[in-house]
Formats: sequence, C-alpha cells, structure tokens
Amino acid sequence: MEDQDTALNENTSAEKVTLVVHSGDFDKIYSAFIIGNGALAMGMEVSMYFTFWGLLRLKKGQLDKGPLSKMHMLGLGKWMIKRRMNQSRVVSLERLAQDFKALGGKILACDMTMDIMGVGPEDLRQDLIAEYCSVGTYIEEARHSIVTLFI
Repeated sequence: MEDQDTALNENTSAEKVTLVVHSGDFDKIYSAFIIGNGALAMGMEVSMYFTFWGLLRLKKGQLDKGPLSKMHMLGLGKWMIKRRMNQSRVVSLERLAQDFKALGGKILACDMTMDIMGVGPEDLRQDLIAEYCSVGTYIEEARHSIVTLFI
C-alpha cells in the first residue's frame, strides 16, 4: 500500500485543478470560471473539460445564454441576477472566459459530446478551446490533480 501511495504522490501535482463542466446553466458556468480563475491566480494549473450542456455554452454567441439553475422564472430571475451583478461590478462571463484563457487555463471540448449533439468545430469558440479530446484526456488531467470538481 505504501508503494501505491508513494506513486500517487509522485504523479499528483498539488498545483493542478481539473473541472468537468457538464451543466450549461448560467450560474454554474459562472462558478466554473470563477473557480478556474481563482486557482490560476494562485499559480495553479487548471483544465476545464466541457461536456454535454456545458459544451453547448462554448458555441459561438452562447456563453451566457443558459438559464439559471434555480429561480429562472422564464428569464426574469436571470435578468435580476445579471442586474445585481452589474450593480456590484462583477465582471462579465465573457471577460472571465477571456481571462481564464489569458492566464493559461485549458478548455477541453469533449469530442463524443460534439458527435452526439451534432456540433462541429466550426460551431465552437476557437478562441477559447485548447483541445478537442475524449474522456481519456480528462482522466489523465484529473489523475494528476489535487482538486477535481464536477459542475
């Protein structure tokens, strides 16, 4: 058991975070980018693996189009949240995504989800995506991370 623990510690970086972004909900996408940027600002490596409804937010013009996960109320809840965010001078989701990329964060797009959802590379934000990949790439990223989250 000790050899296994030693091998795990040698392969795990205390400076790496991997997120699975499964939800396309506005507030959950926001949370993913806030956590990702926070970790990057602390000097950590961050990979975000976008799949299913999360991947759909990477389509051109769709980053902030998702509903709220709770209290959406036909769009009124989201409008109220965005208004409060503006009043509090919270940066936009677009800015968070651009900062994430500029700080060295990696956005991975699930190619299986692309096939299932009928999404091609030409439909997605090439300025944000670092790589099109399978779940094996996510597992490789996660196995060397000290923090992994499913959002």
